[in-house]
Amino acid sequence: MKITKQAQREARQLFRSCLANGVLDESRVREAASLIAERKPHGYVGILTRLHRLVKLDLAKRTVRVDSATPATPEQAAGLRASLEQRYGAGLDITYGVNPALIGGVRVQVGSDLYDGSVKARLDKLQQSF
Repeated sequence: MKITKQAQREARQLFRSCLANGVLDESRVREAASLIAERKPHGYVGILTRLHRLVKLDLAKRTVRVDSATPATPEQAAGLRASLEQRYGAGLDITYGVNPALIGGVRVQVGSDLYDGSVKARLDKLQQSF
């Protein structure tokens, strides 16, 4: 479905109004979506579709998956959280996992960004170079 520029613009404004201190407020999003669905302005389906996409992208950007070969210590987790929040902002949802196949190091995925500092990745890269 093609969305008009006006609907895109209104969805972006609506999305910005749902931010509180740079973090998306779920209750504001629900309220805004219900108001748009209730009032049904011109192009409301496009506005809601675009708003849904913007919310989905923001949630993906704030979701972090950290895998390491061994469980992270509280000091390591705090340091990693601090550096990620400095780079990506507050409000990150970080989940930690243990993957012994990594051999060593850490693999961090923030939305579509992937930082792979694992030994396994280095060995795979070395193998591909031969």
